[in-house]
Amino acid sequence: MVRRDPTNQFFGRHIIHLHVPEGATPKDGPSAGVTMATALLSLALNRPIRPDVAMTGELTLTGRVLKIGGLKEKTIAARRSGVRRILFPKANVADWEELPANVKEGIEGFPIEWYEQIPPLVGLE
Repeated sequence: MVRRDPTNQFFGRHIIHLHVPEGATPKDGPSAGVTMATALLSLALNRPIRPDVAMTGELTLTGRVLKIGGLKEKTIAARRSGVRRILFPKANVADWEELPANVKEGIEGFPIEWYEQIPPLVGLE
């Protein structure tokens, strides 16, 4: 946040506790890393993200976006929800390319390697 906007003191004035229990639904978890980080960035900037975007990817402390499982199922769910843009780990490009055309129809796919690529794609430039 300091690199994006040195005047924004949101995280200096607020305490954030994000609890992700180990006993959660087995499919939930690490692949929500980029989504949780984007939600916090949206909150700090007091700006919503685009409503037609879905994203998935495990996020490291250095900002690298790691491969996830279940891209096909996540894309199908996103499509059913009216998503037009899906962000997924660059390491999953082969999975994206294997998806049938009817699953990807009307959806722009954006392979992401580093978190810093995400804000401009979701309306948080």
